[in-house]
Amino acid sequence: MPLITSPIRVLVVEDETFIRMDVVETLRAAGFDMLEATNADEAIQMLERHFDIRLMFTDIDMPGSMNGLKLAGTVSDRWPPVRIIATSGHFKVQDGDLPADARFIPKPYQPAQIISAVRELTGAA
Repeated sequence: MPLITSPIRVLVVEDETFIRMDVVETLRAAGFDMLEATNADEAIQMLERHFDIRLMFTDIDMPGSMNGLKLAGTVSDRWPPVRIIATSGHFKVQDGDLPADARFIPKPYQPAQIISAVRELTGAA
């Protein structure tokens, strides 16, 4: 009997509704199980409730208690297995801004870039 595996769960954190919807639909169409949050506080609540999140894709420029860089650091500390991809159309990432194993993809990006990075970081075929 073949081994049945559930899809890899990805959390998208983006305050811009249409951008978030686009990334979620792109990754869902690529076979990933998707969760969404509009800010860092929602993202942390999701991570506390869903222990199977394997990757977080987050915007850096977000309103709220912390931006995407601080969120990435928090996630890296509290949930070390969760892989991180950060994005921004304005922010220029410097060495040390993100956790060592996190990836940065500048906006505007192509959907294929996101799918490829998620597959690479999660080991998805």
